[in-house]
Amino acid sequence: MTLFTTAYFPSISYMARFLQEDAPVIEVWETYHKQTYRNRCCVMTANGVESLSVPVVKVNGNHTMTKDMAISYKEPWQQVHRRCLESAYKASPYFDHYFDTIRPLFETRFERLIDLNDAALAAVLKMLKIKMEIVHTTDFVREAENDLREAFSPKMIGENDSFPAYYQVFDTKFPFAADLSVLDLVFCEGPEAVTYLKQLY
Repeated sequence: MTLFTTAYFPSISYMARFLQEDAPVIEVWETYHKQTYRNRCCVMTANGVESLSVPVVKVNGNHTMTKDMAISYKEPWQQVHRRCLESAYKASPYFDHYFDTIRPLFETRFERLIDLNDAALAAVLKMLKIKMEIVHTTDFVREAENDLREAFSPKMIGENDSFPAYYQVFDTKFPFAADLSVLDLVFCEGPEAVTYLKQLY
């Protein structure tokens, strides 16, 4: 078993490893961890790299499991995320081709974070034209043969120089930013995104 956390529009490194596995499994019975990709993604904007975070509610306090994390709608985060992505990527080569695939995520009221993230992952797989089943754990897993639950972190953005550079919308303004959300790669590289992901590991 190769174990992943849930993720909101996963990072490029996450997707590269996820696609490499025959049967990846997403941990949902863990106690929820803050400040991770579980509820955020990083994208390149006209102001540099920005983090888009989904506001969440710990329904059972600090003991809330990931599968039970609720989404807060006190702030119009869906509108903010959609506008940010439109502004950041409308000039990218493949924005018009792919954006309609993720647009419904910003128009649907998801009660749980895991449901939103599953829909985001399914949309990414659809854009990449890859058929994979999204599987969750049925209980908390203490140990796994390949445990990648701590392998991907927004705190490591820009620290890894092993990612080949590709065209980014604001490349005349900012240096290449490695390992952003896979949305950055898809909007900029289109069908070549799969080839890029497969060459990383």
